[in-house]
Amino acid sequence: MKIVKEALAGTVESSDLLVKIAPASELNVVISSEVAKQFGDQIRRVVNDTLNTLGVIAGLVIIEDKGALDCVIRARVQSAVLRAAQAEEINWEMLR
Repeated sequence: MKIVKEALAGTVESSDLLVKIAPASELNVVISSEVAKQFGDQIRRVVNDTLNTLGVIAGLVIIEDKGALDCVIRARVQSAVLRAAQAEEINWEMLR
């Protein structure tokens, strides 16, 4: 998917995260998390896996995590990407 506009998904409430996405010439993921020391690698793995599944190869992705579970991270990234790509038809098979 091609990122064509800025988009947001999520909140900065406890156990959630805010995902900001903007167009860029290359893929750059910035993660800020209260639990980065314990779960930073896992958060990055889930974000990158979700972006790869959706076919995102370029864009600026900023994550502000407040202790979200993997399923929440995946859902918020998917929502932000679909909004930023202005997807009108969703391939539900790729969303898991």
